[in-house]
Amino acid sequence: MDQDHTPQDARRCGAVHVEDRTPCVGPQDAVTVLDAVGGAAPGCEHHGARMAASIDDVRVEPGSVVGAATRVFAAAQDLAPFCWRAPSRPMDAAV
Repeated sequence: MDQDHTPQDARRCGAVHVEDRTPCVGPQDAVTVLDAVGGAAPGCEHHGARMAASIDDVRVEPGSVVGAATRVFAAAQDLAPFCWRAPSRPMDAAV
């Protein structure tokens, strides 16, 4: 996952982008988001969905929360890539 490696707040999950200021929702290891080259990031459902919406050929694997991977993958289908930069639809700001 090619992100800026600025130190992150330890209370935020590994799937949050450094520019995304929204808080985590639920456990920080609810899912694991994987890119096409094998990069992996554990994440909460909220940031997992946002990351998945922003990556081509993404996979979302189960983590500590039963059913979270399915919910995250489904939510990502309704989000614009990088929705935290400039929400283009009202639902992007809320998810």
